[in-house]
Amino acid sequence: MTEPMETTPCAGLVPVEEGALRLSEIDLARVTSLAPYRGQAAALGAALRDGHGLGWPGPGQVIRGDAGAVQWFGRDLALLIGPEPDTGLAAHAALTDQSDAWAVLRLEGAGAAAVLARLCPLDLRDRHFAEGATARTEVAHMAGAVTRAGPEAYEIMGFRSMAASLVHEITLAMRRVTARG
Repeated sequence: MTEPMETTPCAGLVPVEEGALRLSEIDLARVTSLAPYRGQAAALGAALRDGHGLGWPGPGQVIRGDAGAVQWFGRDLALLIGPEPDTGLAAHAALTDQSDAWAVLRLEGAGAAAVLARLCPLDLRDRHFAEGATARTEVAHMAGAVTRAGPEAYEIMGFRSMAASLVHEITLAMRRVTARG
């Protein structure tokens, strides 16, 4: 009997380079969704501070720490990225392992915002989408999330089942932006 092989969502699809632009895959390791029980958001924030040195993010916010991050992911929903969830979190929220559910890409280089402007309806100008900002949005024709990771760097999340389409659409946009010079 053949043993299954573990692969990343974008194995064999990236890296992609077009001009100054680069698309690569990020391995977030562990991803856990946190959905606070009614009236428990503040207590969950305290438990995140106690257990991970983080807190509960506001809308569009990512809180980063030494051990990981907490990323806003919608109304009353966040992702704990990196560490195994502290056991104290379960008293305040429903926790769901999302580690295998997402493909995560990093788009970086001069023109990265122009690439994303072709794919999603976000205002990516610095004053509206600063470093550390995150948004759930459409990326091409797919549901996803975009996080500003640096001056010309973005992290793009899409469903694992759509990884090939996500890479294809971003690559096409990269080529088009590069062709414009």
